[in-house]
Amino acid sequence: MVTYYIALVHKDLDSDYGVSFPDFPGCVTAGSTLAEAARMAEEALELHILGMIEDGDSIPEPRSIEEALATSDAEGALTPLPVPVHREKPSVERLNISLDSGLVRRIDAVADRHGLTRSGFIAQACDGAIRALAGTRESVSNRFQRRLQKAEPKTRRRK
Repeated sequence: MVTYYIALVHKDLDSDYGVSFPDFPGCVTAGSTLAEAARMAEEALELHILGMIEDGDSIPEPRSIEEALATSDAEGALTPLPVPVHREKPSVERLNISLDSGLVRRIDAVADRHGLTRSGFIAQACDGAIRALAGTRESVSNRFQRRLQKAEPKTRRRK
């Protein structure tokens, strides 16, 4: 299922292309070219929505282009940009897995320090690993990656 949200692209003479979303205040990104800004907008929106889901926030219905252009955010916008969100309707399946008890304690400690549930931590870690192994764009949020880099460096393998 693909849903489109409208991003607004702004550009000053001496700046990158800035992108904001009227439906998601605080979700912003930029790119040095319009194409890069569009790619960054898709990633920023996906990560913002993932964060909202993780926090238990509701995801707004997308505005139409006309509604987005009628917002105060649209003042001075260069162009509206439809940004796709490729999300399947969430469906949760309960699993019974076996893990080393030491690993479970480390997962719980890291997840707890960063406000995640055990299931949320494992789901995000698995999603990132699958995408990395498949050679696709990683979907784990930058915030989550920074959290992992700061947490328990002795548990991460070095190359």
